[in-house]
Amino acid sequence: MDFTAIDQQITALEQCLETTVEVDPNEELLVGVDLGTAYIVVVVLNGKKEPVACAMEFAQVVKDGLVVDYIGATRIVRKLVQELEERLGRPLTHAAIAVPPGTSENDCKTHRYVVEAAELEVTNILDEPTAANAVLGLQNGVIVDIGGGTTGLSVLEDGKVTYVADEATGGTHLTLVISGNYRVSFEEAEDLKKAKDRQKEILPVVRPVVQKMGTIVKDHIEGRDVSAVYLVGGTCCLKDIEKVMEKEIGVPVYKPANPFLVTPLGIALNCSA
Repeated sequence: MDFTAIDQQITALEQCLETTVEVDPNEELLVGVDLGTAYIVVVVLNGKKEPVACAMEFAQVVKDGLVVDYIGATRIVRKLVQELEERLGRPLTHAAIAVPPGTSENDCKTHRYVVEAAELEVTNILDEPTAANAVLGLQNGVIVDIGGGTTGLSVLEDGKVTYVADEATGGTHLTLVISGNYRVSFEEAEDLKKAKDRQKEILPVVRPVVQKMGTIVKDHIEGRDVSAVYLVGGTCCLKDIEKVMEKEIGVPVYKPANPFLVTPLGIALNCSA
């Protein structure tokens, strides 16, 4: 897979965290809301499906893909939506959302209610790896979405999802290991994990957790004809995580330059009025 076009899309979205692209007052806008374990991200695309605005906030209102602080989640989503509406100079009306694979119907409803509390009509609910594939455009292979709380995967054959799975191991577990190893608070460990100049040092510390993630994927694709694995999700920003997982899984593992925003972008691409 050539990640050039994908990386360009993500770079354009990154720029929209700081700048806002002007939109036509009557233009249809596509919104994606990603309720993550570590961050809540709201993405807005124009009618051409190009990024025009993006906002995000660190939050601990979701655990293992489930909303555990409904009031906190609604407050943050409402705040981010209002911020984007002010930046764009017009209201946002519709949104798509995503949940980890295998999320129960009741838990899907909770995600929906959080977004509806921000006065957005939810027009689509999909699983996170499938949302990511709206960006990757994968026909055959496995998409692994490693977020803060879970490792989710989708197996694709001829462009169709044939198998999904999700297990509760993610970036939060890496942060806990870092916190214990360096004897610092969870918040300090989270910052340390994201510090690019410390990632070479951090990888050996969290290697056992990354290897476990690789084992999770390997177990789920056992007996399937899988030629490659593609990583997305904030945890995959850790430098060389793909090399550790490739050794564990036994097939080539790839990731785009910035895996963090792939799923939020894919959610927005699945929005419909």
